[in-house]
Amino acid sequence: MRFAKSERAELCDALEHAGPDAPTLCGDWTTHDLAAHLWIRETDPLGAPGIVAKPLAGLTERRMAEVKARWSFEELVERLRRGPARLSVFAFPGVDEEANTVEFFVHQEDVRRAGHSPAEPRELPDDVEDWMWRRMKLMGRALFRRAEVGIVLERSIGESSAEEPETVRVMAGGEIVTIIGKPSELMLYAYGRQAHSHVRMVGDPAALARLATTDLSI
Repeated sequence: MRFAKSERAELCDALEHAGPDAPTLCGDWTTHDLAAHLWIRETDPLGAPGIVAKPLAGLTERRMAEVKARWSFEELVERLRRGPARLSVFAFPGVDEEANTVEFFVHQEDVRRAGHSPAEPRELPDDVEDWMWRRMKLMGRALFRRAEVGIVLERSIGESSAEEPETVRVMAGGEIVTIIGKPSELMLYAYGRQAHSHVRMVGDPAALARLATTDLSI
């Protein structure tokens, strides 16, 4: 599977189409901010740690501002399109697919589904949905660690299918919420894009309300 490579290209296309000042689903970030974030994550060993370490977040923000001042939006997107620098850890064989598949998918949807006329979900290849389902089963507990209710994920299948839907329980709890959808949409939900993911929720109203107010953003 080479989904990370194709998602990189499509993400860059989406950024170029939107322009530098378009909104995203990443809080108050514009598309220019998102492009700077992605470049720093792959290429800037000084600024990247602040992406995951909150005490260093201020340094990352300063580095983002410097990157935006150094290059135009168009040049920055073109640098992203070329891929990671030769000495970046993301350039090592196999790292790109493992580390960037979800990253690029989520951020492309951050561009596509933002604004007043959000785009509809894409139809992804079956092997990509299979990969995302395996990743959800592997990472589900970590992704839903802040949930105060039990979480069951259910992979949706066609209504006419006679197959039993595949499920996985990722969080234990007395009250259970079942989240139903394609693996890609479950991934978006788990990464904090609840309001913009196409999923169906089943559970006690109180449990649903409690989950709805939980910040799952990564």
